[in-house]
Amino acid sequence: MKKTNISNFKKTLSKFVTGVTIVCVKKNKKIYGKTVNSFNSLSLDPPLILFSLGNYSTSIKIFLETKYLTVNILSKKQKNISDNFAKKIPEINEYNFIKGKFNTVLIPNCIGHLECKAIDKIKKGDHTIFICKVLNLDYNNKIKPLSYFNSKFI
Repeated sequence: MKKTNISNFKKTLSKFVTGVTIVCVKKNKKIYGKTVNSFNSLSLDPPLILFSLGNYSTSIKIFLETKYLTVNILSKKQKNISDNFAKKIPEINEYNFIKGKFNTVLIPNCIGHLECKAIDKIKKGDHTIFICKVLNLDYNNKIKPLSYFNSKFI
């Protein structure tokens, strides 16, 4: 066993294959989005998901204040979108977002979308865990997912 420190912790977690999502919120007609791979299902009945954002994130305050949001599950062809939304200040204007039912926004051509209501926000360590109820969803069986493994997209 190796010593538990930040470096070894990150290296070990990089061995877990994850999907890649972009979580989007809209406030005062402005769209905010963050690339997130710390995402998973929590419950089937009711349908709940969770994800976490770093408390140091430039838009954490906006996400903490939001009631509705979308989780956009990226396709293999959307690595550039993931890179963009991983920046401190992503470029928003180049996307033709789709309007959701609850004043939310969806990214076109994703493998899946979840329109959610945030029902709990729990601050732990250097992140906040968002627990959300899924209100609407869709998916596409014809495209492949974007995956992340060993600190690289696959």
